[in-house]
Amino acid sequence: MSRTLNRLTAVQVAKLKTDSRHADGGGLYLSIDGSRRRWIFLYTRFGKRAELGLGSARDLSLADARAKAAELRATIASGKDPKAERIRHNEIPSFGEWADRYVETMRPSWRNAKHAAQWTMTLTVYAKPIRSLPVNEVSTEDVLSVLRPLWARTPETAERLRGRIENVLDAARAKGFRGGENPARWRGHLDQLLPKRQRLSRGHHTALAYDAIPTFMVSLDERPAMAARALAFTILTAARSGEVLGARWPEIDLDKAVWTVPARRMKAGREHRVPLSPQAMAIVSALHEDGETGFVFSGTSPDKPLSIMAMSMLLRRMKAGVTVHGFRSSFRDWASETTGFPHEVCEMALAHTIPNKAEAAYRRGDLFEKRRRLMEAWGRYCAGEPNAAAQAAA
Repeated sequence: MSRTLNRLTAVQVAKLKTDSRHADGGGLYLSIDGSRRRWIFLYTRFGKRAELGLGSARDLSLADARAKAAELRATIASGKDPKAERIRHNEIPSFGEWADRYVETMRPSWRNAKHAAQWTMTLTVYAKPIRSLPVNEVSTEDVLSVLRPLWARTPETAERLRGRIENVLDAARAKGFRGGENPARWRGHLDQLLPKRQRLSRGHHTALAYDAIPTFMVSLDERPAMAARALAFTILTAARSGEVLGARWPEIDLDKAVWTVPARRMKAGREHRVPLSPQAMAIVSALHEDGETGFVFSGTSPDKPLSIMAMSMLLRRMKAGVTVHGFRSSFRDWASETTGFPHEVCEMALAHTIPNKAEAAYRRGDLFEKRRRLMEAWGRYCAGEPNAAAQAAA
């Protein structure tokens, strides 16, 4: 630690632009990295160099930064470790705490509830080994410890996890909780420590041929798991899995057989009414109890939704060779090839947006009654009733 204090002036701090650490003395530095300007405190304890973030230079004046540095020097003089003291006083959150706060902060900007659920799951389940670590102590080896088990087995999941950890740590650095390079950065860092995964061309979601749907539904009905009920409901409503998993009882009108999905959980950002066929109603009616307000397809408790992986894992156990999203394609193929319902009715049943802006501007309704007839025909078809398509076209 330098014995010379107060090297910088307020004018110099305002004018400095060079990317570097500019010493003020006594362990206090102005760190400039591109547009980031932060105050940091460097010290050595037991031969090991440590760094503490004090805050943004935009929010913290030179005088205030010096006052914080003086407090830290006094802590060292008393024989204590400033980093340990900060953690003890809960100034530095654990990675898990900070990741949870990051997700909650960003949640309003994520229109799709499934997206937020995926962030929560990956940062809770896959990043579990590092959740208890102070966010400023997460190292490259720590990041590798959670990525390596997934990298060869599920590379796409591993890459998403890496990016999410990188974002969380970037936010911690912006808040002043940590300094230095981001240990989850790919280019010029982890790309030298992990094999590059082969990029596959992204195709359509694997779908089940619509003529195999009735047999599949019989097999699904034989399974008592909540995931089976959720998947059957997903197929019968042609909904996205995130919309189904996020469904709460107040959204479902059992008297009118209507499920109203709020705009915040729709991909298009607009409220969507889903007419429920008798087959779909049978599922929710069997699950409903008076006074319920929690999730329709609950997980370990009524106030927790079913895992986002539950339906996919069910399909794997059934060796179906298809994806959950693919059932929307099955429905669309059935509607196009076996019924006489207009294109716009089928598209609106899938909650697709109208690409033609002029047409979208003039269409005010949601073709609800026509969609009800379509979904009732789909329900009959899924139940194996003969001539369901012919009845739908009538």
